[in-house]
Formats: sequence, C-alpha cells, structure tokens
Amino acid sequence: KAAPSVTVTLHEDAVMLQEAVVIGYGTVKKNDVTGSVMAIDADKMVKGMATSASDLLVGKAAGVSVITDGGAPGAGATIRVRGGSSMSASNDPLIVIDGVPVDNTEIKGMGNPLSTVHPNDIETFTILKDASATAIYGSRASNGVIIITTKKGQSGRVKVDYSGTFSISTKSNTVDVMKAEDFRNFVIEKFGENSLQANALGKTSTDWQDEIFRTAFSTDHNVSVSGAVPHMPYRVSVAYTNENGILKTSNMQRLTGAINLNPNFFDKKLNIQLNVKGVYNKNRFADRAAIGLATQYDPTQPVYMEGNPYGNGYFMYMKQEGDKTSPIDIGLANPVAMLEEKDDKSTVYRSIGNAQIDYKFHFLPELRANLNLGYDVSKSKGDVIIADNSPLTYCTGNFKNGFGENSHYTQLKRNTLLDFYLNYANTFGVNYIDVMAGYSWQHFYNSSFNEKYKADGTLPTASDYYLSSPNTFRTEYFLVSFFGRVNYSFNDRLLVTATLRDDGTSRFANNKWGLFPSVAVSYNFGKERFIADSGVVSALKLRLSWGQTGQQDLQSGDYPTLSSYKYNTNQSMYYFGNKVITPITPLGYNADLKWETTTTYNIGLDYGFLGDRIFGSVDLYKRDTKDLLNRTPVAAGANLSNYLNANIGDLTNKGFEF
Repeated sequence: KAAPSVTVTLHEDAVMLQEAVVIGYGTVKKNDVTGSVMAIDADKMVKGMATSASDLLVGKAAGVSVITDGGAPGAGATIRVRGGSSMSASNDPLIVIDGVPVDNTEIKGMGNPLSTVHPNDIETFTILKDASATAIYGSRASNGVIIITTKKGQSGRVKVDYSGTFSISTKSNTVDVMKAEDFRNFVIEKFGENSLQANALGKTSTDWQDEIFRTAFSTDHNVSVSGAVPHMPYRVSVAYTNENGILKTSNMQRLTGAINLNPNFFDKKLNIQLNVKGVYNKNRFADRAAIGLATQYDPTQPVYMEGNPYGNGYFMYMKQEGDKTSPIDIGLANPVAMLEEKDDKSTVYRSIGNAQIDYKFHFLPELRANLNLGYDVSKSKGDVIIADNSPLTYCTGNFKNGFGENSHYTQLKRNTLLDFYLNYANTFGVNYIDVMAGYSWQHFYNSSFNEKYKADGTLPTASDYYLSSPNTFRTEYFLVSFFGRVNYSFNDRLLVTATLRDDGTSRFANNKWGLFPSVAVSYNFGKERFIADSGVVSALKLRLSWGQTGQQDLQSGDYPTLSSYKYNTNQSMYYFGNKVITPITPLGYNADLKWETTTTYNIGLDYGFLGDRIFGSVDLYKRDTKDLLNRTPVAAGANLSNYLNANIGDLTNKGFEF
C-alpha cells in the first residue's frame, strides 16, 4: 500500500521579498523604482544619543548633507539634498511625516522642528532625489523630499520595548589665547609698568573659556507598547529627553508621545491608519555671543567683584568721575554674566497627526480610494528676561542705564491637509500598469505676538520709550494641487514612470498655477538570463529620468505680489484734533512674480554582485533652475521701492553620487 502524500503550497510574501519602498502617495517594489530613491531602515540609522530625526541621517546617504546648527541642546540642522537649487528662496527639502507634509520653517522657542518625532519611533527614511521621484510633490520638491515613516503595531503577542541612553559631552578644543600672566607681561612690555593700560589690569588669573563651558550630562528614555487586538494593530510610545549643552545654562527637556492605530474592516478591504504625535518642549537658551566674548575678555580680571553697587556682584569695567564710580558703557560684557543674567526660556506644544482611509472596492479590488486628513499644529511662548542692575543693562543695548526688560512672545502655527486619490493597479500577461490621480489642499496659518515689559513685570509707560509697543502679526497661504502618475512595466524588465502635477498657490497674483511633469525609463538587465545565470552579477538596472519641479517658498512672506502698507515709526505720529494719527506707507511689490522652475536630468546605474552581498548605485545629475528670485534694483519712480523681488537669473547644479 502506497504511503499517503501531502501537498503543501507556500504563498510568498511579495512585500517582504520585493522590499516595498515608500514614495509619494503610495509604495512600489524596490525592483520597480525608476527614479533616484534611497531608503534607510531603522537598523541602519545612526546609533547613540540622537535627539532628533535629523541626527539619524548624518553620513547615511550619498548627496545628503546634514549640518547641525551650532550644537546647542535641541538645535536644528541644515539639510541639503544634492546641494541647493536657489539663491534667495528656500533650499530645504520637503519633509513628509506619515503622509503629512510638515512645515519645517522656524517655530519660535523650538530649535529643531523635526524633534516632534522621537528617533526611536522612526521605522524608515526614504529620500527622493531626482525629479522623477519628487515631481509628484510639484512646487515644493526642487530640493528633494524626505519621507519619514514611523513604526506601527504588529499582530501577535504584546511587545514592550525600552531604550535608554546616557551621554557625556565635553568641548573638544578651545581658541588659543594668552594666559593671564602672558597677557600681563605683554601689556607691561608694550606700554610700560606705570602706564594707564598696565594699571587697568587685574590681579587674578581667569580662563574665561573654562568659565563658560562645562562637562554636560544628558539622558534619553523611550518606552513603547505594541501588539494587536482583533482587526487593529496598535503601538503607543512615550519618551523623555533631558539634554544639557556644554555652554553653561543651556538645556532642553522634552516629553514626546505617539499613538498608531491601524484598524481594518471588510476582510481588510477597508484599512485605516490613525497617527498622533505630540511633544512638550522646554528650552533654556544660552547666549552664544558669550563664546566670542570669552576669547576677548581680560584674563587678569575676576568673574565677580566685591563692594560694587552695580552689576549684581559681577565684575564690570568701571570709571571714576570725581567722587563717583560708574560702569563704562562701552566696556565688554562679562561672559559669565551674559549666560547667568540672561534668562531665555521657552515652552512649545506641537502635535502632528492624520487619519488615512484606504478602501479597495468590493466590485473591483484592483481599484482603491485613499483619503488623507492631516494637521500640524504648534503653540509656543517664551520670555527673554534681563534683570534690573544686570551687567548687561550697562554694557549692551542702546540706553545702558540699568533698566532690565522682559521680551515676551507667543506664536500659533497651524497646517491642515486634505489629500484624495484613486489608484488602479493590475497585471495583463507580461504587462503591469499602475495609474493614480488625485487632489490636494493645504492651508498654512501663522499668528505671532511680541511685546516688551519692564523686568519687574509692569507695563511700559509713555516715558519708557526704549520699550516697544505690543505687536501682533498674522499671515496665511494656500496650496491647491491636481496630480497623477502612471507606472508601466513590461516583462519585469522595461519600466516607465510618468508624473504630472498642477500646483496653485495664493502667494502669486498673476501666475498662480505651475505645471510640473516628469518621465523616467529604466531597464532591468538583471532579469536577462545571461546575467541572472552568471552567478556573479545579481542585479543590474539602468535608469534615465527628466523632470521639472517648482519653488514657491520665496522667503519673502506670504504676500510678495500684493499691494500692502506698513505703519510708520512713532516719531511720525501727529495729532488731528485730540486724536493721535499714525501715518502708513505703501510698500513696493511685484505682481508678476512666478515660480522658480528646476529641470533635472539624471542617469543612474544600480548594481549587485554575489547575491547582493556587494551592492550600490552610481548617479550623474544636472539641475538647471531658471527664473531665479533675486532682490534687484529698479529705476527711480518705477515702483514704490528702490529694490524689488524679481525673477531674474539662472543656476546650474551638477553632481556625481556613488
């Protein structure tokens, strides 16, 4: 009797085997990528005390430069993807977090806009470099796109993760300056032992650079819980960061939280992603001007002086006028006092979230609809307090009369988003086609307020002319877009991608709309039998692309093409009857401003050897930007200003990546 036979059929997980790569408005298999795209997984990111998403990118991608802005706790970073494409407009890449293009411009009181997302919550970075990859984002993609995808819950047992780091920071070097004894001998030798210069020297020895710097200790803790209840994977995380800077008094304390819920219904035809991220950020900023002062200040003087009625006990340069001793108002400020007597603190709340609803039609599962509703809201407040009788009130500012002051500010920024697209994907024999078309609407709102009080908290009076009156500022702009993309594949070898985006912005009066196309072709030689059977070459793909992207973030406010007015200074006020009138002045403007347009050419080669044990890519690119925004002089009487923003000039950026 023959033994019974059992047939076991294993279904492959195509996403795992083909490595899905996140791109704009969707994902593609890694083998089907036609543009210059790089994905970085969490296990390949920078380890250690990384307090921001930008820290994880340092040195991890060819053509991507990340330079920290000064190194203070929570400081931001200048990120450049393949250099810059503009002279006067923004050169920052577009940052997209879980499908929400975020506002990465300044948030008052927050050094790094990307610190909203804790590094341990990040699953992958996808960097879109050439126009074929970025053109789907149109008007904001001339400088590349960085897509951040956060970690999600997985089905299975409940998983609890903890990650903690402890770091020590020290200065690596100091500026080489004279020691106190060397400086004293130099002055005496040059001017004489009984000279005024020699008599002005002190009798102590102070290393001012040692006085302002310190060894800093920092900690970071992150706890996450993930798992799944029926039809809903989840992940919840909380993190606390306390980072001290090597410059005394600098500190950042941050509490972040993230919730990811991914319920599904109707046999996974309806999938919902709910993401909420929040941060509570407190900063104490140290005045970095103290670093330069520490290299200039007299090393023979002490940090503190006794018996001085001025300066709250700190050493100050004094002058004698008869029987009266008073501060020298042109003297340098004490570097230690600049740190300890200036209380610059801020508190920031920020939240980024979205609900993304994806539905595969029951009657046509190859067709799906995707709706994405998102927001990015921040609220900040801060005070810069200089106490009465501080050394700074005698040596800095315009009045130098001992007055302290409190500069108070608040800001509210709100970014709301609606994206909707339809996507159809199907295979017809050796032909595969993927078509997507959609609509996007985004609104940016910014409201700020600032005023100055006396340091004791009282309101300024009419005699307090050195204090500014309260100032409120509000601005907003809109982006409306229509976009589409077609991916075509023949026999898994020939791949073609074409995109088109039509963007409209409220920032332009007469040239609101810009059309941005792209096309890319690639051929996967690695699928050819003579290469696949070689046993040496495991991947070989040639990529060619051309595309155009735009630039509407002109660094000129939200109304550079509209007529506007400004209030004149207080000195121009006058009385009309018993009413005080503040005159207004018209401002110059250029109603014909339009998009900067960047055309990108890219040729690339992806390769792999010995089963992809050795793999990489080579890219050559050229970016030509026309209609550059520049501030240029205009003929006298031709406008309301002698200088105006205008589209004039071209720029070429060429590069090689390996």
